[in-house]
Amino acid sequence: MDQNTLFFFNQKPEAIPLYEAFEARLLAELEGVVIQPQKSQITLKNRRVFGAVSFLAARRAKVRPDPYITITLGLGRREGSPRIDQVSEPYPGRWTHHLVIGSAEEIDDELMAWVREAYDFAAGKR
Repeated sequence: MDQNTLFFFNQKPEAIPLYEAFEARLLAELEGVVIQPQKSQITLKNRRVFGAVSFLAARRAKVRPDPYITITLGLGRREGSPRIDQVSEPYPGRWTHHLVIGSAEEIDDELMAWVREAYDFAAGKR
């Protein structure tokens, strides 16, 4: 993990193991992923942005795990799973999904299938 990524977790270092588990699967399963730490999120790209990791409060504090990370994915459809905390359609045919992750066990095959779908969707955009 580079210094910029560590800086992102400066206020919430207890969430680092969650991010490390996600990053390990991401890099093992998808080729050419560019990880770009920024002040408010870690952007995930191929040709285009397909997702992000942040501390977005996509779930009410009373039911939000501690620690947590929020994974945001852009899909070409609305996913109706109860695991999705928030969904919006900022552009026609592009749906933004936010998932709050509170344990490494939640970084499972279902989540990674959505990540792959977002990756492919972004790669196919013109």
